[in-house]
Amino acid sequence: MRRKTTRTQPWHPHAWQVQSLLLAYPDERFEQRLALAARVAATLPEPVAHPLLRFTAHAGRTAGADLATAYVATFDHRKRCCPYLTYYAHGDTRKRGLALLRLKQTYAAAGRRLTDDELPDHLAVVLEFAATDPAAGHRLLTEHRAGLELLRLALTDDAAPWSHVLDSVSATLPALAGDDREAVLRLAAQGPPEEQVGLDPYASPVFLPDPVVGGPR
Repeated sequence: MRRKTTRTQPWHPHAWQVQSLLLAYPDERFEQRLALAARVAATLPEPVAHPLLRFTAHAGRTAGADLATAYVATFDHRKRCCPYLTYYAHGDTRKRGLALLRLKQTYAAAGRRLTDDELPDHLAVVLEFAATDPAAGHRLLTEHRAGLELLRLALTDDAAPWSHVLDSVSATLPALAGDDREAVLRLAAQGPPEEQVGLDPYASPVFLPDPVVGGPR
């Protein structure tokens, strides 16, 4: 009898944990995370490892302050490079507020509690959750496949080094199918919805008057 292939692989949690570390704000502990990420990345399949090693090589030769400045300029000041996944599907609408609530409920059901400075849809947070609960994490990442692809393309267009990390994330997920391709094209042409209501208390730092710098610390 032919066995069904599983949706996740044994190495997926390691890949997602490394990607999460590299997509977090490069604070004073980033150098330690970088060294760990490089060691783990070297053990992963080539399509996943190669872009991660490209990023770690770049980050390793970049001054910490310069990398932090580039992070803020990329993720906090450019809507097209927004790391908050529900934004791509719902924009600033009531539906996004509900999507954020559902994410928090998913995490809570799995025993994951967010800190006060973490938003549930930041890609680094989603990847960290996926590393601890691969089946549920794979489902969440796949649900946001179109947004992830648009973020990857935006980072690539901007020549941002984090585009390599997104290349690695994509290599852990199914290829874009018809509906996902259409969603990417639609998002690229129209952008997310723009109803500026219904997000409190989950407004993204990207849209606050005095933005909180970066993602999870």
